[in-house]
Amino acid sequence: MKNPIGIISMQFVRPFTGAHLGLLHQIKGMGFDFIELLIPEPEDRLDSAELRDALAEAGLDIVLAARVNMQRSISSDDPAARQGGLDYLEHCIEVADAIGARIIGGPLYGEPMVFAGRPPLPRSADEMKARADRMIEGLAQVAPKARAAGQVFALEPLNRFETDMLNTTRQGIAVVDAVSDSGLGLMLDTFHMNMEDQSIPDAIRLAGQRIVHFQANENHRGFPGTGNMNWPAIMRALSDANYHGPVSLEPFRRDDQRLALPIAHWRAPAEDETEKLKSGRALIRAALDLAEFAQ
Repeated sequence: MKNPIGIISMQFVRPFTGAHLGLLHQIKGMGFDFIELLIPEPEDRLDSAELRDALAEAGLDIVLAARVNMQRSISSDDPAARQGGLDYLEHCIEVADAIGARIIGGPLYGEPMVFAGRPPLPRSADEMKARADRMIEGLAQVAPKARAAGQVFALEPLNRFETDMLNTTRQGIAVVDAVSDSGLGLMLDTFHMNMEDQSIPDAIRLAGQRIVHFQANENHRGFPGTGNMNWPAIMRALSDANYHGPVSLEPFRRDDQRLALPIAHWRAPAEDETEKLKSGRALIRAALDLAEFAQ
């Protein structure tokens, strides 16, 4: 079975509300198999039943992305924030069940930096171990609940500027192996891997069967094929890892080279990106197909 290829909702709009359900047909028309959607917040006014029906009508599957923050952090030394993280991850399971999603991905451990306005802080070895222990303990609590619901949490390492909890594939592997529950797997994003892993293909092969979701992103988050990623080698590594799961695209860096641009902030598209998205999808599909033929 070929890997389904999807696109993140932020490519088009943020937040994705009930008023944007018509985008699902547009996404399907571009050839995508699923949408990657941020877990809706109450202010998004997105009814789970309506979304589930709209997905079925459009013929799209869905992967969910968790939205953690400093008040939703299972790694925090603040008991209230830690409980908030556990409560939120259980809420994600409920939302996934209502929508019909199987995968819930993201930096599930919490502790964002740049997006929370939090600088990296020097920590002692004991403090670092305590944070890691809390992360593993929290994930060990929610992974069985996801498994029981027929779902899986996909743990995502982020680059050093976005978190100081989990940056490399090897670190992600260590956490998934420590929890040792099929309700927790690994999500890899080539944008982050490009900064933190010595070799993206080698890291993919090392992760192997732990991978449950994969994000194929250029080094600069542009459209696939416009950066320096070696997509044939990356997809061969996915094939070597026997990965048949979803591959999503997040090319939401806009083509704008003005000085002093807040590039870390999401910006709405200023043009119709349909043809670029279709071309990027075609490139990733071709690389996946070639990897299969190369076996």
